[in-house]
Amino acid sequence: MSKFDAYAHLSISLNPDGTLTRGLNFPKIKANTDAAASDRVVFKDVTLNVETKIWARLFLPTTLPSNDNTVARLPIIIYFHHGGWILLGADDATSHRDCSDIASGIPAVVVSVNYRLAPENRLPEQYHDGIDAIRWVQNQATNPEGEQWLRDYGDFSRCYLYGCESGGNIVFFSALYACGMQLEPLQIAGIILNQPMFGGVQRTESELLYATDEIAPLPVFDLLWELALPKGVDRDHRYCNPIQPGPHTEFLSRIGKCLVIGFGEAALIDRQQDFVTMLVAHGARVQANFADFGFHVINFVDPRRASEILSLVKDFIVGL
Repeated sequence: MSKFDAYAHLSISLNPDGTLTRGLNFPKIKANTDAAASDRVVFKDVTLNVETKIWARLFLPTTLPSNDNTVARLPIIIYFHHGGWILLGADDATSHRDCSDIASGIPAVVVSVNYRLAPENRLPEQYHDGIDAIRWVQNQATNPEGEQWLRDYGDFSRCYLYGCESGGNIVFFSALYACGMQLEPLQIAGIILNQPMFGGVQRTESELLYATDEIAPLPVFDLLWELALPKGVDRDHRYCNPIQPGPHTEFLSRIGKCLVIGFGEAALIDRQQDFVTMLVAHGARVQANFADFGFHVINFVDPRRASEILSLVKDFIVGL
């Protein structure tokens, strides 16, 4: 039997200078603020940090709720896409569609962060990008010339961090960093971790059970962590395995309300459930929703599951 090649599975190759050649060409959607009558959202791209070159795609629903002919303020959702640290971006079709659904379905103003990818930029750089995004949104509230969509329609007291897969990991650690920051008038009202990506040296039962998953086999996760973690550390580093004791645990009770979503036929489900147990043990307020059936990032190929997740997120935000 030939050895499984995780690089080939992902269509990537590692170059001598430490960069990746990425062979998959995902469909991209260019920004366009001119909405047709049938469009659910308008969207545009903005620069968040000139030095690091990170940017974000902003989404605004075209149908805005009102009360007494006054447009209601919308929650602000800072969104971090999936892609296992090494793939995709805010302009890729899957991320774009997800944010469009969120912006129109909640409704909300969505700030989709095009964070830096590994291995060209290893952790914790992605967490720094998360903090830059939070700071950027905060600055729009106090800058008279700030981003109009946020100033005119956003509710800075209802800001949420939302991440899927590797993006969920970024949300968690960005929220921990934010606990020690002065963010007024911005308030992080909650965090949403959709199938967050965690790992560890010791295999879990679900990792062994779904080790040969067709889409995301276990050797692929091993490679993704090898490419994303700081050089010289293993998968029990807190960035990968937050269950391990570390300085991050003292902030767990301060991260606010959390929604954690997972699927029972995914290799990472045990780690996601252990993560929830850890949060609860440290006094965090957690709402967990783990479906018995469903594979890794099923919501990007199954519209019904995507709709279910959107309903969970809407209830979490609107129901607070």
